[in-house]
Amino acid sequence: MRRLHAVAAAAVALLLIVVASTGALLSLQPALNRVAYPAVTPGVSVAQLADAVAARHVRVDAIRIGRDGAATATFNDGAGRETEVIDPRSGAGLGAYTPSAFFRFVADLHRSLLMGEGGRVAVALTALGLLALCLSGFALLARSLGGAAKMFRPIRGDRTRRLHGEIGRFALTGLLVSSLTGALLAAITFDLIPSSDRAAPDVSASGGKPAPIRALSGLAAVDVVDLKALKFAGASGVFQMRSDAGEATVDAANGAVLSFVETAPEGRMEQWALALHGAHGLWAFALMLGLCSAGAPVLGATGFLLWRRRRGHGVGVQENAPAEDADTIVFVGSENNATWGFARALARALAGENFRVHVAAMNEVGPCHVRAKRWLVLTSTYGDGAAPASAQKFLERLARLEGRIPVAVLGFGDRNFPQFCGYAQRVAEMFDERGWASLLPMKRIDRRSPQEFAQWARGLGDALGCALVVEHIAERPGTQELELIGRDLYGEAVGAPVAILRFAAPDLPDFEAGDLLAVQPPDGDMPRFYSLASSTRDGMAEICVRLQHGGLCSTFLHGLAPGDRIAAFVRHNPAFRPAQGVAPLILIGAGAGIAPLAGFVRANRDGRPVHLYWGGRSPASDFLYEHELAQSLAERRLTCFRPAFSRCEGAPAYVQDRVAADAHSLRALIAEEAQILVCGGRDMAQAVRETLDRIVRPLGLDLATLRSHGRYLEDVF
Repeated sequence: MRRLHAVAAAAVALLLIVVASTGALLSLQPALNRVAYPAVTPGVSVAQLADAVAARHVRVDAIRIGRDGAATATFNDGAGRETEVIDPRSGAGLGAYTPSAFFRFVADLHRSLLMGEGGRVAVALTALGLLALCLSGFALLARSLGGAAKMFRPIRGDRTRRLHGEIGRFALTGLLVSSLTGALLAAITFDLIPSSDRAAPDVSASGGKPAPIRALSGLAAVDVVDLKALKFAGASGVFQMRSDAGEATVDAANGAVLSFVETAPEGRMEQWALALHGAHGLWAFALMLGLCSAGAPVLGATGFLLWRRRRGHGVGVQENAPAEDADTIVFVGSENNATWGFARALARALAGENFRVHVAAMNEVGPCHVRAKRWLVLTSTYGDGAAPASAQKFLERLARLEGRIPVAVLGFGDRNFPQFCGYAQRVAEMFDERGWASLLPMKRIDRRSPQEFAQWARGLGDALGCALVVEHIAERPGTQELELIGRDLYGEAVGAPVAILRFAAPDLPDFEAGDLLAVQPPDGDMPRFYSLASSTRDGMAEICVRLQHGGLCSTFLHGLAPGDRIAAFVRHNPAFRPAQGVAPLILIGAGAGIAPLAGFVRANRDGRPVHLYWGGRSPASDFLYEHELAQSLAERRLTCFRPAFSRCEGAPAYVQDRVAADAHSLRALIAEEAQILVCGGRDMAQAVRETLDRIVRPLGLDLATLRSHGRYLEDVF
């Protein structure tokens, strides 16, 4: 499906940009015409309108209601043939009709690329390509979100992936309408749909004296909103009227309908396709289609970036064998592509020993992979034991597969995190439960150690009967220098120093509160990640750092003075941020975990209900963001703030105690679709989790359900 999506995009990319851009421009025309021309409204008959126009001119040739919404009359009063705009309610003249040359040019470019019949063919093929893109894009997005029923769940991934998904989700309906109607109109234009038109019978007028037009019953029976064109009676003595229903011939003397040919089914189909494709007369719908069309170039740009990144960080193995022919499958689970480098190095080494190797993302697992002789699963862990982005569907799909073959699981992570290689452990346990043979015991790689990876590869070579030598040094991420411009220190009196650090961030990519600032310590080989309390609009990168005993990076950061510099980069963290909308937010944290929560409050400029629960040690020593939160309460960016201090005089408490005490009000908020975001240490998060689970039970909910709907998010360290 991804391949179909990419091929369709590549095939029509340039033409689609032209067609979509011109379509977006044309979408402005109905709104402009709505202002320029009086609306055609019901209540006036064709006879009344025609009579009023005829009374003002010597000779009227025709009245037309154009697709641009303009009612026009063509007449000749002795100075030659002229066309004027008329009021469809009164027939009054409103001045000469001068269609926009600009929009005519844009329309020709949109329909034929200014290349005649060949251009029309190219545009038709572009419509088919766009239809393939819409359908495959819908399938891919639905798959990534867990099914079509979950299409409106938050989209995970970095900014490019989220932008591509969000715009695609918004534009999907409009682009589907445009592509379907465009393809249908092309099929009608090129006679690919059989025609069932019937020729109008030959008729003769009665020959009597022409009656007043307003008295002609055949014209009086038709409302002007249904009119397309009326050709006035000349020497033939008959009016020819075309409406939505069909074409009629009306006797000018007695008003009788001499003939009527009903619009054929394909003609009605064309009418509907034209109405939907151009949204003529529906200016609001036209603007919606225009916005969707305007999203197409953005989708093209972000799609190209994702494709290029996938090519650069994905499989990237020139010798990658087809899955059906491979004897060894290397599956990769990665959140930010670091694991792919190890997979490529392993695949190259195996190919050098004459193995037929296929490398794929874990999400791609399917029946074709069970034909191989062995699987090698290399996966990182996301957050607190969760699956990384390219492995979210692996366990679910593995459960549906038949067959058992030998497998080895290799986990990548950081020993400093509680769930060190937690997802890899879950994968290994499922293989054990399903009776898959183990090539090697599960192995954990700490902080992308090339030595540990090489050692594991040697063990794999022994199991496979070859001398497998794999050398891979993970690339260090590109960093930027940030200058410390502000520093506030808390918690020294209670033996738990916490520093709020603010860095000038002129060259960092756009970021939001809840994203991560990755700091590269001078003597460390791996960056450490800190949640950002600020966003790009704040003009700085702000983090909150607790000093860890023996901590390499926290010690380094606490030793900084204003003017000192660090090497850092931003990693987007879309899995932990408030959902869009006006539903209440419940923010819960402790210690330095307040950083992103304070950032969410800071960004709440629309006054959304926000309830903050936070735990510290002493109000006199480590009351982080005290003054800012007080100001947020006064400015209604914060609705309620419930701090808890474990080492204060009087009534010490933890944050979960405050949550439990407010069970009734929190239950009401959750019933109103509130979203809960928890940030802080593992022990705090576990205590809060147990408390909240008891609170939501009376609602028939549990945290697993809330989590699956994006209403319970954790950022736990």
